[in-house]
Amino acid sequence: MQTHSKYKFINWLRRRNQQRKRTLLLTGLILTLLFLAKMSVAQERPQDRSLSAEQIMAIVKKFHPIARIAGINIEKAKADITIARGQFDPQLYSSNAQKTFDGTDYYNYNRPELNIPTWFGVNITTGLEYLSGSRTDPEQTTGKTSYFGISVPLAKNLLMDKRRAALQTAKIYRDASLVEQRAVLNDLLLEAMLVYWDWVNQYQQYQILSQAVSVNEQRLGLVRLAYRQGDRPAIDTTEAMTQLQQFQLMQTQAWLEFRNEGILLSAYLWNDKGEPVDLPEGILPADSPLQQDPGSMTLPELNQLIETARKNHPEILGYGFKLDALEIEKKLKFQELLPTVNFRYNQLGKGYDVLKTATGPLFENNYQYGLTLGLPLRLSQGRGEYRKAKLKLEETRIEQSRKTVLVETKIRNLFNELGTLRDQSRIQSNALENFLTLQRAEETRFRIGESSLFLVNARENKALEARQKLVDLKVKFMKSMVYLNWSTGQLAEL
Repeated sequence: MQTHSKYKFINWLRRRNQQRKRTLLLTGLILTLLFLAKMSVAQERPQDRSLSAEQIMAIVKKFHPIARIAGINIEKAKADITIARGQFDPQLYSSNAQKTFDGTDYYNYNRPELNIPTWFGVNITTGLEYLSGSRTDPEQTTGKTSYFGISVPLAKNLLMDKRRAALQTAKIYRDASLVEQRAVLNDLLLEAMLVYWDWVNQYQQYQILSQAVSVNEQRLGLVRLAYRQGDRPAIDTTEAMTQLQQFQLMQTQAWLEFRNEGILLSAYLWNDKGEPVDLPEGILPADSPLQQDPGSMTLPELNQLIETARKNHPEILGYGFKLDALEIEKKLKFQELLPTVNFRYNQLGKGYDVLKTATGPLFENNYQYGLTLGLPLRLSQGRGEYRKAKLKLEETRIEQSRKTVLVETKIRNLFNELGTLRDQSRIQSNALENFLTLQRAEETRFRIGESSLFLVNARENKALEARQKLVDLKVKFMKSMVYLNWSTGQLAEL
């Protein structure tokens, strides 16, 4: 009887050990599958429900109020050109006067005149004149007359005057408004892209934690099963539950931060009606360069970046336009140092056809001319204005040089930061592989009974931290790339 009970106990023990081995193998297999599933960060989702960085930039450039205002400023600059050109529009005048008193016809005067300003400061005039009456000015010619003449500045205002200065300056400001639009878009897109990559980062963190929660939920179920079968102590269920709860807490926090970053991103989303648009809850970040291997991230050429900034940075170009406007102002102020010498000549003709009735050389018959001379004796105002204009030019050139150095310094700093972030991402990627190897080894030891769930969780935490750190570094790399494009003034051109 005792022998029978002994064999029965041995057979039960063998079956229990075989069942335990099968349970351990099954647990190990499931943990391995879960671990492999955890390696994939990206999840499949419909592409039409995603939002890429390029799409954000296109929306901001087209619909954001600040971008639209920058476009309005360009139209205002074009309107200023039209206003300045109005100074060169032909002008038609007509003077009419008549006086009759106590039955006496003193005079009846009619004079239509056409005045045509030209670019070089010469004014062309032509007109008709009719004068009759018994009390007319003896200097006036009675009857029908006509004239054709010019007015020419011979010193002051010959090479530059206020009309030409206003038109040339308006054209410069029109070109400057285009550059100013780029500067505004450059800054606006920088803000939008930084918020976008923070949004992407939070989504990636949420994805990592969601997968960790999924793995630990299934692990908790397996540990409970093993406990019920007597293969694991009860404390392991508490250990697995604690790990799961920790990840669930981090997951909810990551989801909150992802939603909040989406709200911040919505501030840059507008439609074609000028209405703000809230980011729909189902919209997720598109597959991004965060999926790339850090070693494959290429860096731009530093010298090419600096050369591009010198030629195309909107703030540097803005100083160039300002210098052009100040050069025009200096030329205009120089005119104040010149004497006023204005010459006016009219060719007169009898009747209303001056071309047929005008006879002889210009200064022989049927003509009228005038010469005006003027010169301030000390030229105090002219000398002061001209010196001030030259000082403004010198000041602006110094500011332009300073701005150029600041831009180049910023580019070099960002370029160094970009290279460092790429190297750090590569190192962190290798470190992640090592952490994952340690985690796999610890899970293998756990399957054969040589480790504890505590050590497995510790290895998993380290691997999780390494994965999150890698995402952070990749996002910093992308943000640094955005900063670099901004520093060259080319962000709006992408």
